[in-house]
Amino acid sequence: MTKLIAVVGPTGTGKSDTAIGVAKHIESLGQKAEIVNADSMQFYRGMNIGTAKLSEFERQGVEHHLLDWLDIADESTAAEYQSVARRKILELQEANITPILAGGSMLYLAAALNEFGFAARDETIRAQLEAELLRVGESELYRRLVALTPDTASRIDPKNGRRIVRALEVVSITGDDFAAKLPDLNESWQPVLEIGLNSDRAHLVARLQTRATSMWQRGLVAEVEALIPLGIRDGKTSSRAIGYAQALAQLDGRLTEAEAIEETAKLTSRYARRQMSWFRRDPRINWFDYQDPQATSNILNLVTEHLNA
Repeated sequence: MTKLIAVVGPTGTGKSDTAIGVAKHIESLGQKAEIVNADSMQFYRGMNIGTAKLSEFERQGVEHHLLDWLDIADESTAAEYQSVARRKILELQEANITPILAGGSMLYLAAALNEFGFAARDETIRAQLEAELLRVGESELYRRLVALTPDTASRIDPKNGRRIVRALEVVSITGDDFAAKLPDLNESWQPVLEIGLNSDRAHLVARLQTRATSMWQRGLVAEVEALIPLGIRDGKTSSRAIGYAQALAQLDGRLTEAEAIEETAKLTSRYARRQMSWFRRDPRINWFDYQDPQATSNILNLVTEHLNA
């Protein structure tokens, strides 16, 4: 059976290009490799510019899986992804193809790579909490979560209404701390070589600011406008994606273009910080500085060693 590889790290660090480079390297060794997407926003058809989704040309002939497999109004969950991604990984391995998991969505990566199950759901409780979220906002529900389970609250962004609702749902159903349901990053589903990309914080922040500006220059607002008839406003996941929420606010006149770009850059930078806080907990990751001119050759040498081990 072929060996699993994962390319992870904060947003904007070049994971997609690195994954393609790894796949091409494996092909040069006479083997096959394909990429399995682990960016939860790239699941959605039509969400291209704001998710930095590679075009067919940019994929350089490397087969990519789990891109564009959800409609814009669908809700994406890590539980569903765990099932779909693992099925695809095993399918590739059975065909003697090396699967390369690539992305930065923390819980989705953990769902695929680690041994853990998901807490129960209750649609009635969830609907009640979602209605409260609309009525009183994230801050009020977050205060409730802090009172019930401060450890859980400390791990969740106070502005992430969806995650706050999910945590309160689990606590309501089980009475347990939602944090206890998070994966143990030391328990692997199967052996994996994890390659992590990061660099100097100031450099990444500047890079993310440039990327936010570029998204608007490339037509993000027009992309979002075209997604409105398809239901992006009603999408529980897609409507809250960084960049897309700001473009919607611009279309609605709640933000100017400059404000939308600035807010997108700020939130993306904050998200990258949260990603690193998560990834630092994973002792399996081999970190590389994307600014290091030797990084690519060092990564490919590590991949070769992994395949030959």
